[in-house]
Amino acid sequence: MSSGRVTLPVEKGMEKEVLELASKWGIDAVRDSDGTEMSEEIMKMGFEVYSTLCLIREDNEWAKANRDCLQQIYLMSDCCTAVSDVLEINPIEHYYSEQFELDTFHDPKKWWEVIDRTTGEVVDPEHWSFDREKKVVIIRKAKKWHRYTVSFLAYQIWEPVSMYNHKTNNWQTEHRLPVDPRHPKARAHLLETLDRWLQEHPNTSIVRFTTFFYNFDLIYDNEGKERQVDWFGYLSCVSPYAIEQFEKEYGYRLRPEDFVDMGYYNTPFRNPTKKYLDWMDFNQRFIAELAAECVERVHRAGKKAVMFLGDHWAGTEPYGKYFNRIGLDAVVGAAGDGVTTRMITDIPVKATEVRFYPYFFPDIFCDGGDPVGELLKVWLKSRRALLRKPADRMGYGGYLSLAWRFPDFIERVAQICQEFRDIHTMSRGTKPYSASFKVAVLNTWGKIRSWMTHQIAHSLWNQKCYSYLGVFEALAGLPFEVEFISFNDIKESGIPKETGVIISVGDAGTSWSGGEYWSDVKIQTTIREWVANGGGFIGVGEPTAFEYNGSFFQLADILGVQKETGFTMSHNKPKVVPEKKHFIIDDVKGNIDHGEGIDSIYKYSDNLKVLNIQNNSIALSANNFVKGRAVYLAGLPYNIENARLLMRAIYWAASKESEMFDWYCDNSNTECAVYPEAGRFVVINNTLEPQRTSVIRYGEKIIELDLQPMGYKWLEI
Repeated sequence: MSSGRVTLPVEKGMEKEVLELASKWGIDAVRDSDGTEMSEEIMKMGFEVYSTLCLIREDNEWAKANRDCLQQIYLMSDCCTAVSDVLEINPIEHYYSEQFELDTFHDPKKWWEVIDRTTGEVVDPEHWSFDREKKVVIIRKAKKWHRYTVSFLAYQIWEPVSMYNHKTNNWQTEHRLPVDPRHPKARAHLLETLDRWLQEHPNTSIVRFTTFFYNFDLIYDNEGKERQVDWFGYLSCVSPYAIEQFEKEYGYRLRPEDFVDMGYYNTPFRNPTKKYLDWMDFNQRFIAELAAECVERVHRAGKKAVMFLGDHWAGTEPYGKYFNRIGLDAVVGAAGDGVTTRMITDIPVKATEVRFYPYFFPDIFCDGGDPVGELLKVWLKSRRALLRKPADRMGYGGYLSLAWRFPDFIERVAQICQEFRDIHTMSRGTKPYSASFKVAVLNTWGKIRSWMTHQIAHSLWNQKCYSYLGVFEALAGLPFEVEFISFNDIKESGIPKETGVIISVGDAGTSWSGGEYWSDVKIQTTIREWVANGGGFIGVGEPTAFEYNGSFFQLADILGVQKETGFTMSHNKPKVVPEKKHFIIDDVKGNIDHGEGIDSIYKYSDNLKVLNIQNNSIALSANNFVKGRAVYLAGLPYNIENARLLMRAIYWAASKESEMFDWYCDNSNTECAVYPEAGRFVVINNTLEPQRTSVIRYGEKIIELDLQPMGYKWLEI
């Protein structure tokens, strides 16, 4: 057994167990967690010591004495209907009173906004007032039966991550207040706090920033439950001071509506406005600059600086333009599947570390909980991704004392730690074999949201997303180099030279599908020409969808299918019979799972091959377009059968079917990853059952082998 590359969460009183796990798991680093304390004895055991630090909530006494420097947020009231010409709205009524407090320090007439949501018009401030005693907005001359909202500023009086942990673990400690470092005196204090903290932690070798300054959008309702969660949100960056600084730089002033966005809050599912992109860029530059100063101070103290990708990560944008300015030594991120694993491991940074779920919290590690089941579910997905792009380190988080109560969990983690190290030992840090072409995922966001599409709350299932997220989960472990490109990339630079297949995934009108971008002539014609010259296009859900010039799927000629939206009900639709044989479905056994699927998809092209029908609608099809090819899928939730289906669809769309058999397992429950420079390959079993499989190379069987449940075997080429 080897050792190293593993970080263990520790706590005071678990010294004996830490030493036992040092042997069993092969740990070489220890860390604290929110709510735990590391003893001096553990610090002196010879491990590298990670210490977590969240600067914006570190000094609660200073925050309480400087409440004008607390972080703020723009929120929107409920939509209220006027039944007379006077309407009273309590703007904060359905928000959590322990999390938010109305900002009445800054003039509401200047910083708030009342909007008639029936007409979309802004109500003149002369026609409304704010009653400070009752804390309500009174609208006079309201139009009967019109609906109104108030967009208002609030102070955040409970730091949201600490609040979440507090409520999850039933803590009784003081509420932590979040400080906004954009205020000059707050910035100065945070840097002083960091310097003092570094002096007080001589045994710390690695400072684990969690993360830097502004949390993602985590908004609770008046019952203390999650109301709005957006892992990519920038709402906490707002303040009157920030808006004024923005206006000086950009020459225009942002309105409250630019933040609340009609109640959509600029979710990444929407195509972003120019104003919102400016706001993101404005904050990214500030955050990168201040984070870099923090990292420099850590380095001067002789320590390493790593960032946790999560919590207060707003504006750090690891795939953005300014991330490399921060100068981090590593990024640590939580992973619950292959997609979130690749989200971390693909980051351009010196080193990456994956903190696997389950987190050692009482919601899983309790009577009736199934931590082993959660562990195996995560590892089966993450392992596929790690074989494509390995992380340098792995670890866990939370309360070790909880995990220790589950000996089966402890034993199974030991096996995973060894398997993780084997990936590094056997691959020798070399790149795995990939197809001769790249796969490009096309959406509005492009590179900045690499491996981040269709996510709301980190790794959590969502009914509107799972049928699409499965595409990326499959891609995370398939033998393709994947890049994320935007519509603007195509307009400005065309389609990247090495691209063999473009994939478009999502619902109509969303940023993932593209919405109005599909009315752009250059985008349409560039893709048409590229496919006609031999490129491949795969559309999932409602690709190229935008009602325009008599067509819903703007590239219906390429896809070979169209969607009935109700405007062509009088047009007779050709009856179709699914093909029984096709390269794409040669491994299919039983029914194909399309998840939620899309209804009313009909045949548009004469040479379309229909491969599956669901609810009288085409769910899978293949089409030729001049020299190129296209595939349509109504949805693709992740399972190992669908991963094989997608792999076949990609090779077919690229007109590279024979290439698939260069390294190929004939049992779709198994996969192989090949490292030519290391002279090795590994075969993995992606199920909880024993599997027999054969590895095919250049179309010929080279070996047959049996694999244990979740098993793997490394072999020489």
